[in-house]
Amino acid sequence: MRRSSPHYADVSRIRPDFSGFGFRALSERWRELLELIVPRNPFYAQKLAGIPWPALALHELPFTTKEELLADQRRHPPYGTNLTFPRDRYSRLHQTSGTTTGQPLRWLDTPESWRWMLECWHRYFDWMRLGPGDRLFFAFSFGPFLGFWTAFEAAVSGGWFVLPAGGMSSSARLRFLLDHQATVVFCTPTYALHLAEVAQRDGLDLTQAAVRLLVVAGEPGGNIPEVRARIEAAWQARVIDHSGMTEIGPCATEPWDRPGGLQILTEEFLAEVIDPQTLQPLPAGSVGELVLTNLGRLGSPLIRYRTGDLVRAGRDGWLQGGILGRCDDMLHLRGNNVYPSAIEAIIRRWPEVAEFRLILDLTNPLADLRVEIECVPNTDTSIVIDHIGKALRDELLFRAEVVAVPPGTLPRFEMKSRRLVVQKSDTH
Repeated sequence: MRRSSPHYADVSRIRPDFSGFGFRALSERWRELLELIVPRNPFYAQKLAGIPWPALALHELPFTTKEELLADQRRHPPYGTNLTFPRDRYSRLHQTSGTTTGQPLRWLDTPESWRWMLECWHRYFDWMRLGPGDRLFFAFSFGPFLGFWTAFEAAVSGGWFVLPAGGMSSSARLRFLLDHQATVVFCTPTYALHLAEVAQRDGLDLTQAAVRLLVVAGEPGGNIPEVRARIEAAWQARVIDHSGMTEIGPCATEPWDRPGGLQILTEEFLAEVIDPQTLQPLPAGSVGELVLTNLGRLGSPLIRYRTGDLVRAGRDGWLQGGILGRCDDMLHLRGNNVYPSAIEAIIRRWPEVAEFRLILDLTNPLADLRVEIECVPNTDTSIVIDHIGKALRDELLFRAEVVAVPPGTLPRFEMKSRRLVVQKSDTH
């Protein structure tokens, strides 16, 4: 295993001086970050022009948004101006899916920034209690999205036995996993459930596999109790939740000895929680939008980045319940506000449900929701949909049309799931 951290000049010399979600003074490391990027990074040099930043606390600086970054890349294609160094210093390109904006956000990294992200993962591996005998299985196809690229390369550099499983069918991946006695699986929560479904179809007993741990990321689910319970029952293995973004990096993981939330790596990320409407900071215990500043990704840094993730503010970087949803995912249904994760938490109580989809109809003055349920074969679907419909009414206080669809009807997802379909009229 990796025993010592790599040391490189731009990130190893200092440690931040802060705690919790409030920051009244700039740490030495934060000050050095600004001193590096303000004269060199055109994006932030312009954004912070005229602001006496050495005298200001972090919360007095402006936010950075994804919309700003996308607009900058449209004005200065293909990579924008959030580049601290000359172009020839950069060696890695990744990008977001572009599914919500129609335009992918491209992100470049220098070798130093890339090593910083690997070092973040090395810390997370310690939190997960990975041991020398673990065999790490990465159940996703390697593409331009960041995905588990950094986790994979961190595992390689740390000396673990790694199993790349891109370019395979789900059945082939399962056999590959079993043949090589993988002990740790990295995937999305949705794909962990799908692999369990395929294993049952193929007559494979996952409970007899060597897998002891599943590290899930890419979407809420790892900290939804009903989803976690389904995964752990199917695999007879522990679930560990993780959160990261292409543009911000791997920012938080659920420690082995502290389940039920996400711990931000507070040596490398400054975290705040704000009201997404008023943009004011929120006290511990409140639900709001997570804002992050990364301290080591100096090639393309982010200062006070509005992630769009909803979290419950805690102390010392603890996010109780993990990522609760997305600010823009809230559904407004006849006077009720509800997040898709709350609907999923109810649906996953029924083991007969193989997959589901939400159809939000905005073509009428009042929004309507249809919930499509795909059950495993030989299920009395009428009983299941009746129970789900009643639970939605009783617990979330709205009525939804709950319908059964034939087995194999709904799509399966390897990476982030896309279970919410919005139907709009021309006026929306």
